[in-house]
Amino acid sequence: MNDVAPAPLTAASYKSNYKPIWCPGCGDYTVLSAVTKALAMLQLLPHQVAVVSGIGCSSRIPAYTSCYGFHGVHGRALAAATGLKVARPDLTVLVAGGDGDGYSIGGNHFLHACRRNVDLTYIVMDNHVYGMTKGQASPTTEPDWDNKLSPGGTGIRAFHPLVIALASGANFVARAFSGDPNGTANIIAQAIRHPGFSFVEILSPCVTFRPEQRDWKTMVHPAPVEPTDDPARAARRIMTDDGFNIGVLYAGNRATYPHYRSGEARKTIQDLEAEFEQ
Repeated sequence: MNDVAPAPLTAASYKSNYKPIWCPGCGDYTVLSAVTKALAMLQLLPHQVAVVSGIGCSSRIPAYTSCYGFHGVHGRALAAATGLKVARPDLTVLVAGGDGDGYSIGGNHFLHACRRNVDLTYIVMDNHVYGMTKGQASPTTEPDWDNKLSPGGTGIRAFHPLVIALASGANFVARAFSGDPNGTANIIAQAIRHPGFSFVEILSPCVTFRPEQRDWKTMVHPAPVEPTDDPARAARRIMTDDGFNIGVLYAGNRATYPHYRSGEARKTIQDLEAEFEQ
């Protein structure tokens, strides 16, 4: 009988053999590192985790992990992840995306994923720009950001994801900064542990199309208040937020989506196959 305990999993245990191809200096490199560190903190086995994404630079993350992965169509990652979690409640489901994929074409799915409060974690790498498609303004882009595609800026009010998440019913709302991978890993680990829909916005600079975002490292700062479970208090904090408070802003106690809380599937694979044969 072998009494030797298995070696603890490390961040490297969750990395695939594929080499990331982001631009040099992209914040998504450290987000990937933070995700693997968070999984190592929780000592989840790779086959116990599924990473789902849509389209965009950040959505390449599933290929760079050794976990189950699904690279879906533009804006639909939350829909796929919701179905996966309800069908396989035993899996830890992470969703990776960006501000374009998540808040533009995927905006409606974002609202209703928060409202349903299924137990999954949504990680959005926000760089205020469409990086993969060469620098268009995204939903979170500042209205006066001057660029070749929108001279003088769009003039459109920026989308405020933390406010939307809280108002729509997310059970955990936090912000992190890719320049702090250890702090980001801690927040992601907290989000995974917290029941219900957890939303983590990660400020992840796009140094190719928004080189001025290098200054974010001097602008981010720890949130001056402790997390709250009071939605009204959280709303006041978020509405007066400068966009650079880092930390957990809201940790609620809403009941999670109830249809799978027993942990048992309602139908077997054989049942589903039999239905298709009819």
